[in-house]
Amino acid sequence: MGAAAYAAKPRKPEVSARRMRAARSGHAIGPSYSLAPRGLRRPSGGATRCGVNYRHAFHAGNACDVAKHALLVALLQALTAKQKPFRVLDTHAGIGTYVLSSSEAERTGEWRAGIGLVADVTEGPLADYTAQVRAAGFPDLYPGSPELIRALLRPQDQLTLCELHPEDHATLRARYRGDRQVAVHGRDAWEALEALTPFPERRGLVLIDPPFEQPGEFERCAAALARLRHRFRAGIVAVWYPIKHRAPPRAFHTALQDAQVPDCIAAELLLREPTDPTRLNGCGLLVANAPFGFAEQAQAILGALVPLLARGEAGAGALVTRITPE
Repeated sequence: MGAAAYAAKPRKPEVSARRMRAARSGHAIGPSYSLAPRGLRRPSGGATRCGVNYRHAFHAGNACDVAKHALLVALLQALTAKQKPFRVLDTHAGIGTYVLSSSEAERTGEWRAGIGLVADVTEGPLADYTAQVRAAGFPDLYPGSPELIRALLRPQDQLTLCELHPEDHATLRARYRGDRQVAVHGRDAWEALEALTPFPERRGLVLIDPPFEQPGEFERCAAALARLRHRFRAGIVAVWYPIKHRAPPRAFHTALQDAQVPDCIAAELLLREPTDPTRLNGCGLLVANAPFGFAEQAQAILGALVPLLARGEAGAGALVTRITPE
């Protein structure tokens, strides 16, 4: 992706002012309209989350979930430091909360090597996150990003959730039915990014967390970041990504540099040296327009996770890097 992709303003289809206001408020009226630029639409012939077998219930609470959610709590706390209302858009929301005794969670047991090793922490940089996890019902339940976000909203704040998998969308909608601060959409994440931003509150967080099971996910994330930083400069954008080996994340970072996407920080947790591309060796959270002091906070959070989650494997560590200048 070059600089032209960042600067491009594709022509949008005509949509009534009423529909546009409804879309940006997070409450759709009638059928959805695709406002996404060509680079953000799902590829022709390719499956999105609805068309793949990905179900986060198998992976909830694993080591990479822990890293992502601990950093997410820090970002949300920074937003609540000001009285002005904010909105959060979670593009790949899942079902909200996960039962750790479910057949899916028991089949992989990934949570035992993740939140199972961290939940008892009560002091230090992980304490705020683990307190939220315990309050949400651990060890019986693990809160996904929607539940963590909802717990930290104030009365003036809003949450918009997108989940395309039909069963997961139904579960998510049932969970937040009647909650006036939460809107649930069964829509494509990449279309939602264009249709639902910028927020009417003019501040907030966009969390992009695709399953990375289809080709082109890093490219779609880079395009989305570039577009969002162009049209919603006041917003914080956080993109989670897996680290199996170094080449894909490096290409992702290079794409952002080439497109001159400003003010990007990568916070990465490595469980081991990322040399085996068949294993999930770590993860990163790319944050654009991070709150003041977030880089130092992220380093402390991830640094506290390394001895708990990495089990002394070679190459384990925490790294926070500025990818593009402010």
